[in-house]
Amino acid sequence: MLRAIESGTLGRSQLGWLDSHFHFSFAEYLNPDNINFGVLRVWNDDIVLPGQGFDTHPHKNMEIISYVVEGSLSHKDSMGNEQTLTRGQVQYMSAGTGVLHSEYNHGTEPLRFFQIWIFADENGYPPNYGDFSFAWDARINHWLPLASGFGNERSEAPIRIHQDINAYATLLTSGTSLSFEVAADRQAYLVVAEGKARINGIGLHARDGLEIVSENIEVSALEDAHIVLIEMPFDAGVKN
Repeated sequence: MLRAIESGTLGRSQLGWLDSHFHFSFAEYLNPDNINFGVLRVWNDDIVLPGQGFDTHPHKNMEIISYVVEGSLSHKDSMGNEQTLTRGQVQYMSAGTGVLHSEYNHGTEPLRFFQIWIFADENGYPPNYGDFSFAWDARINHWLPLASGFGNERSEAPIRIHQDINAYATLLTSGTSLSFEVAADRQAYLVVAEGKARINGIGLHARDGLEIVSENIEVSALEDAHIVLIEMPFDAGVKN
């Protein structure tokens, strides 16, 4: 089963310095029928103006992945980590028992990044941070593994989080196709970051999302298409 989510139906927040599109309920956007998709709780498509950002604030018991679409993202946290990431690079944070952090755009161009929150498989993990500078070419016409659960020994992803997920990115060049298998007991959420694609006959544009349940997909790029996908089980809730 496939269900397309058009960008025009996403939640929206415009604060001047921050322009956000919410794939799920967040902040002032509250839709009781759109709280999460499986273990995926938040997928925000944020644009941050130069010199602006999110001041220091707390998180707890959530696995957080940030994927930079364009610009530069500067992170600082209460564990002593400071890092700046650029296009196609990824940072992750296991908030666990609690962490404080800030995210800023210290560059001269707008920053666009995906802020993705995933429920942890258990509460109370020690906080942790990491990042990875993926080579841009590694995702061209190929599903580049970004992150996976700790128990997935078959995954080639360098980032490991406390949940049974697999995250990928690809940049499909125009006219190219790429398949992805979703097992009968699994599902996936896909977002087109840039460009246009057709997936099993469904046309998607930039910022569109797609729910994929127990169905293999064939992705065809109608123009260069930058895509991020997270695959997960049907039922993997939080253990309190």
